[in-house]
Amino acid sequence: MENLLAIFFTVLITDFVAEFGDKTQLLLIGMTSKYKMRDIFLGTLFANVVLNAIAVFIGGALNEILNSFLWAVKFVAAAAFIYFAVTTLKNDDDDEEEGTDSRIKFAPLAVFCTFFVAELGDKTQLTAVTFGANYGMSMIFVVFLACSIGLFAADIIGMLIGCFLKAKAPDGILKVLSFALFAGFGLFTVYQALGLLQARLSEKGSQAVVPVWPVMAAVAVLFAGLCLLQLWLNKKADKSSRA
Repeated sequence: MENLLAIFFTVLITDFVAEFGDKTQLLLIGMTSKYKMRDIFLGTLFANVVLNAIAVFIGGALNEILNSFLWAVKFVAAAAFIYFAVTTLKNDDDDEEEGTDSRIKFAPLAVFCTFFVAELGDKTQLTAVTFGANYGMSMIFVVFLACSIGLFAADIIGMLIGCFLKAKAPDGILKVLSFALFAGFGLFTVYQALGLLQARLSEKGSQAVVPVWPVMAAVAVLFAGLCLLQLWLNKKADKSSRA
C-alpha cells in the first residue's frame, strides 16, 4: 500500500510540475476571455482523460506515430492558436450576434480540440508515456489516475488565474494578454513544426531543406493580414450598428 501511494504521488507531482507554466496552462488563461469557465473545465477535463489514456495505455504506439507525424500535429496546433488570436480581436457585440446557443453547444468541443492538439506530444504527455512504461501493466491505472489529476490540477490553476484577471483586471487587459499568448504560441509552434519536418526529412535521408525563415515570414504576413481584416470587419460592424 505504501509503495502504491508513493508511486501515485510521485507521478502526480511530476506531471503537475511539468505542466506548471507550460503553454497549455497559459493558453487556458487566454481562453477565459472567450469561453465560460464551465466550458473550459469540461473541454479540458475530457482532453486530459483522453490524452493520458492514450499516453499510458498505448504509449509505445503513440511514440511511433508521433515520431512520424508530430510535425503535422504541430501545424494543426499552430493553426488553432492563430485562429484564436485573430478571433480574440473580434468585438464582444459580434460574439453575441452569433447566438449563445451555438456557443454553448460547441465551446467545450473547441476547448477539447485545441487543448488536445496543443498537448499531444508535449512534455507532460511524454512524461506519462515514460511512467507507464517504467511501472508496467500492474500499475497502469495508478499511473493514469495520477497523471490525469496532476495535469488537471495545474490546468485548473491556469483557469482560475484567467477568471481572476477577467474579473479584476481593467477592461481589455485580458484580451490583450490572450491575443499575445495565442499569437506568440501560434508562431512559435509553426517554427517547431518546421524544425520537426526538417528532422523527419533528414531521418529519411532526404537532402531537401525546409525554408524555415521564408515560411515563418510568410506566416507572419498572413497572420498580420488576418488581424487587419478582423479589425476592418470590427470597424465596418461598428458603422453598421450606428446607422
